Amino acid sequence: MAYQAGCLTIYQAGELTVVGFGGQDAVANLNLAECRDELVKVIKEHNCKVLAFDLTGVKLIPSGTLGLIAAMRNLGVTVHIYNPSDDVRDVLEITKLDTIIEVHEVEIPQA
Repeated sequence: MAYQAGCLTIYQAGELTVVGFGGQDAVANLNLAECRDELVKVIKEHNCKVLAFDLTGVKLIPSGTLGLIAAMRNLGVTVHIYNPSDDVRDVLEITKLDTIIEVHEVEIPQA
C-alpha cells in the first residue's frame, strides 16, 4: 500500500524500494533537502539495495531533482527509473545519466 512521506510517495519499501512523486506531471518546487533526507531514511530503515523511481505521468523534472536521483547511487544502492516521459528520457540520454541509471518502461494496466 502506498503512503506519502513528505514530497515522496512510497509504493514499496524493502530491498527493492519504489518511490514516486504522487503522479504530478511536473516535479517542481520540491524541497530537495527534505526529499534527500526522506530517501536516506527509507534506504537505511529498509536495507534498500535497489531504489526505483516511478516517473509515470511526470512530464518535466528539474535538473536538481535529476541530480538528487543520481546522487542516491552514492549511498550504495542501484538506481532505476521507470516510465520516464520522452522529454525526461531525452535529458537522461543527453546528460548520459542513462549510462549510470537503469531506465525501464513498464506497461501500466488501465483501470
